[in-house]
Amino acid sequence: MLEYNQITIGKIIIFQSEPWQVIASHVFRKQQRKPVNATKLKNLITGRVTENSFHQSEKAEEAEIEKKDINFIYENKGEYWFHEVSDKSKRFSLTADQVGTGAKFLKQNTLVKAIIFDDPSNSSGQAKIIGVELPIKMDLKVVEAPPAIKGNTAQGGNKVVKVETGTSVNAPLFINEGDIIRINTQDGSYVERV
Repeated sequence: MLEYNQITIGKIIIFQSEPWQVIASHVFRKQQRKPVNATKLKNLITGRVTENSFHQSEKAEEAEIEKKDINFIYENKGEYWFHEVSDKSKRFSLTADQVGTGAKFLKQNTLVKAIIFDDPSNSSGQAKIIGVELPIKMDLKVVEAPPAIKGNTAQGGNKVVKVETGTSVNAPLFINEGDIIRINTQDGSYVERV
């Protein structure tokens, strides 16, 4: 169990019977009252973000989260198919909600981490995959890039290019079709040309 002041950024706790990740935490004291930890929590199953204050007398249970390597195979009608790294015959599908916003950067044979939540209240005792964690940076090939247009590039010009997964990314003017670029999967931004 975590004390109110141990509920800090990055911790994953059980709140309302579900796993929530602490994305902001601030311990403070209002006038003559007891200290309070004002937190912002993100539900790892639904993605919903909420704010909650933990008082000095409150505790929170730390969630048991496990991570396991899985390999992405393909996407079909909103179902994302994966297999275990050790056994290719153990295939399973996840929904777009479970994969999250990183789905637009998935390409065939990408190694990702499955986030597994072992729910103590679940009577079957079966752990379930609640999300997927992509590598922070991924290399993708540019399949469409408009030609660079001369003009005001003193502040650095950008253009929208399409990568092999079908998603669009803002990239510098010098990026051409066929180039391989590195993308930050957390915010979808261009990092560098490879």
